Amino acid sequence: MSTGPLPSAASRFAPRFYRHWVKDNDLLSFSVAEKETDLCVRAKRNLRAKALKSLLKHRASLEAFVARNPLFLTTLDPYWVEEDAPGIVRDMAKASQVAGVGPMAAVAGAIAEAVGKDLLSFSSELIVENGGDIFLRVTRTRLVGVYAGRSPFTGRIALEILPKDTPLGIGTSSGTIGHSLSLGCADAAIALSRSAAVADAAATALGNAVRCAEDVPVAIEVARGLQGVLGVAIIVGDRIGVWGRVKIVSLGGG
Repeated sequence: MSTGPLPSAASRFAPRFYRHWVKDNDLLSFSVAEKETDLCVRAKRNLRAKALKSLLKHRASLEAFVARNPLFLTTLDPYWVEEDAPGIVRDMAKASQVAGVGPMAAVAGAIAEAVGKDLLSFSSELIVENGGDIFLRVTRTRLVGVYAGRSPFTGRIALEILPKDTPLGIGTSSGTIGHSLSLGCADAAIALSRSAAVADAAATALGNAVRCAEDVPVAIEVARGLQGVLGVAIIVGDRIGVWGRVKIVSLGGG
């Protein structure tokens, strides 16, 4: 049965010019893509073939599950699956339950994490980015630039990520950028979690909660109640709210 293409956050911030903001010249950068999924990977060595093999494996298992369970693709509500479901499906379902959103809200983070975990034994440092959602393990402090559309914070701030806090997932949702579904108006809702799938789904839930700048404190209270969410940053125009284990640093530029 055909269910149509799986949506991916890879188109969320197209064109992906923000990828060039990452300053990590000690890592090798390469891309792998399959259908709607477009990953940017940074590692100590060229793992393109292994990354593509992993991506194809996880997409195939997800597509096969969706073909048998089409509601998984379309529902905006939390979804429960059996224990024998594919690992990536279980991760997405669990994330949907944590954040109170549909499982496809976690697809970009889940794919980034699944591929990342497959590559961990081949590189001491690894960053896998899928349309603004990231899975990473680092051995030195790294800065992850924040892209928030026309907000004055775009290109001027970054998240500081310490090695002891990784492996880590970083999820980003926006109601003003790209084509992914968001019911809010946040320029960027960013969530951190040990699970990239949870981070992705949580970012969607937080973005949905922000209809105006005055809703930022409300979204932060939502974040406090989400199991596994370590911290958040929410940007609306020239306002930003931060909670938890998030360190924002300035990149200069006025």
